[in-house]
Amino acid sequence: MSEKTNSVQFVTIDASHDGQRVDNFLITYLKGVPKSLVYRIIRKGEVRVNKKRVKAVYRLQSEDVVRIPPVRVAEKTEDIPVSDGLAQLLRESVLQETDNWLVINKPHGLSVHAGSGIKQGLIEALRQVREGDNFLELVHRLDKDTSGCILIAKNRKSLNFLQQALKDKAFSKKYHALVTGRWPDKIVQVSQPLLKSGDQSERMVRVNVAQGKEAITRFKVLERFSRCTLMEAEPVTGRTHQIRVHAQFTGHPLIGDVKYGNKQADSAFQQKGFFRMFLHAASLGFPDPDSGSVIRVSAPHDKAMKDLLKQLHKEAG
Repeated sequence: MSEKTNSVQFVTIDASHDGQRVDNFLITYLKGVPKSLVYRIIRKGEVRVNKKRVKAVYRLQSEDVVRIPPVRVAEKTEDIPVSDGLAQLLRESVLQETDNWLVINKPHGLSVHAGSGIKQGLIEALRQVREGDNFLELVHRLDKDTSGCILIAKNRKSLNFLQQALKDKAFSKKYHALVTGRWPDKIVQVSQPLLKSGDQSERMVRVNVAQGKEAITRFKVLERFSRCTLMEAEPVTGRTHQIRVHAQFTGHPLIGDVKYGNKQADSAFQQKGFFRMFLHAASLGFPDPDSGSVIRVSAPHDKAMKDLLKQLHKEAG
């Protein structure tokens, strides 16, 4: 079902949208409208800012008046209530917070946002749980099956600053990954171009020297066990599934990785009671929007990871 807004709307921009690109503002404001339509009405000049045509990259300023033409939007649905259990988990998962940002230890199995059949993600749940925060936006993303540090901006100015810092490679991200077999000491970096294929729901990534985009991951052995190795992985670039595919390329895929892993190895760990992918965003470093000083935040392993490592230590004697 859809409904049409029959009249032109005029929206005055407040401080929370200061610095935001007009295309991103419209995509959020006109929730349910295809992106292709948003870009079409901008390109045709139907969207005006202060009575003037603008390009999609125009950055809004406080007190700008945006003219939005009548468009057909999807019928709004009510937010899915956050369960008491998830609400409590999210409250307990805040690792560090200021007036400008917070870092969450994202639980395994929770998507960072809704979409592609997922009705509720981390950011939608947080907006319900933290009613006092008028602005919460993801600075970066983590895969659904990856746990650990994820950064949330609490105002538009901080979001713009942090996303620019991310583009400028001013972030430091280190992951813990349990891989199959004995990782060779000589492999400290994998530099293999990656190419995405398939749609978002069935996304696959492969090493492709001819057509792939540059991808570099640094690896460091943290601890060795009889049939697996605990690694620190540091992505220099930020490609989709980068750590997972680079680990697979070496012949040592991640434990529990259903897309790129080893089913036989995973079966042995399932017998130990471990049924998830062992990839955890263990630490995050980024510049503070106010001071510019580097903030470093670490996230502890969840219970399933701790229990598995305890078993492996016990088996090792």
